Amino acid sequence: KLYFRVTAINLAGTSQPAITKEPITIREILQRPKIWMPRNLRQTLMRKVGETVNIVIPFQGKPRPKVIWTKDGQPLDSKEVAVRNSNTDTILFIRKAERHHSGIYEVEVQIENMSDKVAITMQIMDKPGPPQNVKIVDVWGFNVALEWKPPQDDGNAQITGYTIQKADKKTMEWYTVFDHYRRTNCVVSDLIMGNEYYFRIFSENLCGMSENATTTKNSAYIKKTGTDYKHPSYKQHDFSEAPKFTHPLPDRSVIAGYNATLSCAVRGSPKPKIFWFKNKMDLSGDAKYRMFSKHGVLTLEIRKPSPFDAGLYTCKAVNECGEAEIECRLDVRVPQ
Repeated sequence: KLYFRVTAINLAGTSQPAITKEPITIREILQRPKIWMPRNLRQTLMRKVGETVNIVIPFQGKPRPKVIWTKDGQPLDSKEVAVRNSNTDTILFIRKAERHHSGIYEVEVQIENMSDKVAITMQIMDKPGPPQNVKIVDVWGFNVALEWKPPQDDGNAQITGYTIQKADKKTMEWYTVFDHYRRTNCVVSDLIMGNEYYFRIFSENLCGMSENATTTKNSAYIKKTGTDYKHPSYKQHDFSEAPKFTHPLPDRSVIAGYNATLSCAVRGSPKPKIFWFKNKMDLSGDAKYRMFSKHGVLTLEIRKPSPFDAGLYTCKAVNECGEAEIECRLDVRVPQ
């Protein structure tokens, strides 16, 4: 250990000497301090939230250098970051990285008045937030134009793209239209005519896709296009027709005691009402006679006729367009 003193000299002479207060230890510096920066740390060190950070910085220097770590110009917080030093390297360790660990870390090795320093930029990333103000700008044909703004929280990393999805209002099943899309506006095409759609958008960065998406407040309805069909105007045909007998009512000769029938056919529109007469007398209330009408075929059934039932039978058809009559004669024979 040595003391040193210094005197000042001018033309008038020499001053009183000034002596160092403390003795100075004389040591030989065998190796200058030098940091060997790993190649992967020369660029920004990127980690995801929750990952472990373990930075090893080798150095040289004899005698053993003093190692000083700082973050953004301030001493490290030992509660947040652990540092371990040896004769040949220094290690910075973060058990579970958080976004506030991002920054510029500097490490300096010192031997007396000689030193070496390097800086490491650390970026801790998280998933981004969803985009802002997603809205439908225009709807035309089979297309919808969308527009949005970048997320308020980019997750401490550059936004690399967006994922755009669509859903039919009826099913609300989401299908991806674009992924890794870089712009903040797009046109969704090939939509189905007559359907109504909602849209949602996710943000993406190097850490992944946002947990949530932003959905459009309003839906987009794809209108049915083309010429409206107009029903041709036809003059309604009048199918009204007065009754007309199409099959004659022939004369009959029957045997007493056996049921007999008289038949004819008629047409008319609207459907005519049918009346049966015997010798101009209405048969409607007589239980001896049964009257049938099926598809225009008219039948009068006479139950077990007797000679008294012989005579002139008339069938009359009436509707709002007119009326028609047809006659026949019935003979009833008594078996010998």
